[in-house]
Amino acid sequence: QVQLVESGGGLVQPGGSLRLSCAASGGIFTIYTMGWYRQAPGKQRDLVAAITWGGSTSYADSVKGRFTISRDNAKNTVYLQMNSLKPEDTAVYYCNAGRILPGYWGQGTQVTVSS
Repeated sequence: QVQLVESGGGLVQPGGSLRLSCAASGGIFTIYTMGWYRQAPGKQRDLVAAITWGGSTSYADSVKGRFTISRDNAKNTVYLQMNSLKPEDTAVYYCNAGRILPGYWGQGTQVTVSS
């Protein structure tokens, strides 16, 4: 059973930065595509960024140029660096892993962008 544990969320002012981490265990991390989803109150859960086992990345239009997804296969960890944060980035962020997405879910971490 794959387990995903997110960390790094919190409260940040508009224009600030946060880095989310997701540590994976219980599966073959190196063959999984990893992704970050987010869900704001009253809205659906959407894919924000994804990275394949080979390192290819993709992003939602709303975060292109501001967010960067990366992975460290030696540490079984995926990261989401979020810069130039906006109030509309406020959401619960979920890590996801699988041969295709969505696969396994983490428990989520809250990101709040507010002054």
